[in-house]
Amino acid sequence: MSATMIPNPAADDRAGLAWPADDSTLVLGIETSCDETAAALVMGGHDVVSNVVSTQEDLHAEFGGVVPEVASRAHLAALNPVISRAVVEGGVDEDRIDAVACTVGPGLVGALLVGVSAAKSLALAYDVPFVGVNHMEAHLYAASLEDPTLEFPLVVLLVSGGHTMLVEMQDHGRYRLLGQTIDDAAGEAFDKVARFLDLGYPGGPAIDRVAMNGDPDAIPFPRAMKDAGLDFSFSGLKTAVMNYVRKHPDVGDVDVAASFQMAVVDVLVHKARIAAKQVSATGIVLGGGVAANSLLREELLAACGRDGIQGFLPSREMCTDNAAMIAAAGWHRLRSDGPTGLDAGAVPNLKLPWLDA
Repeated sequence: MSATMIPNPAADDRAGLAWPADDSTLVLGIETSCDETAAALVMGGHDVVSNVVSTQEDLHAEFGGVVPEVASRAHLAALNPVISRAVVEGGVDEDRIDAVACTVGPGLVGALLVGVSAAKSLALAYDVPFVGVNHMEAHLYAASLEDPTLEFPLVVLLVSGGHTMLVEMQDHGRYRLLGQTIDDAAGEAFDKVARFLDLGYPGGPAIDRVAMNGDPDAIPFPRAMKDAGLDFSFSGLKTAVMNYVRKHPDVGDVDVAASFQMAVVDVLVHKARIAAKQVSATGIVLGGGVAANSLLREELLAACGRDGIQGFLPSREMCTDNAAMIAAAGWHRLRSDGPTGLDAGAVPNLKLPWLDA
């Protein structure tokens, strides 16, 4: 939506727009949970007015992974310019913002504190509500930003560097954990295998790129726990890759990468299909950084087609950490729960509010 189409209510009406949220409520989202500094403006929970992301990828590349102290300092330097750019690109005055939402967890505590402190300060300066957002919940909303017509119940396959889980999304704010990794997350396995093969950082995109030239059936890597419930395990697969390469030093990286990637995707898609059938889901939604993987997107859509359900793939821009999903989740939380107290802090191990918990 262009800036000229954004309603600009009179000042005396602003209190009614703050909560409960409605279609014209404009939320500023802030994301600093790991190594992306992001800010976005989203109206009505799904209309992305602006979305700005500053990546720290080059800063961490030499270390082969995210260094928390480096990430925190980079957030401090980048956050104010990123927020200013999001407001300018949105074409709105700051007094048009109705709420400020930011990630409060899970994530790196130092990185989280940068965003939380800034968001609270802005909420006070703008005299609007502050909304703390669970980063995992925000990923559940990434697909709905691009397709607000999604119908519940949905199964969300949330796959990132820190998490791999299957979530039944019964309604807004109503989630049931169906399965999760018992050891390494899928994205973590991608990073470790890529580092072992010396393919570069970040590992997920590196393996995705290299695997395009390899044979996914060249090496029969194990599919751990494929037919054992809905939990995942990728630690053994990572070890199997390393052992195979050590025993076969002449094997090509392209075949190793392609076979490893296929083993991961095979298990992810297989279990997502089972979960969708168990809960009679209308479709399967991908979320998280690994949702940008080319093979995973292709295989999931094909599987959903065979099962007669819908497959929802957020754009690659919405798969990685961004603030638009934070603002969207913040809009829904503002509508359901109201503002978050300013005494709320960063919670690095924050969990989703599961229905069965």
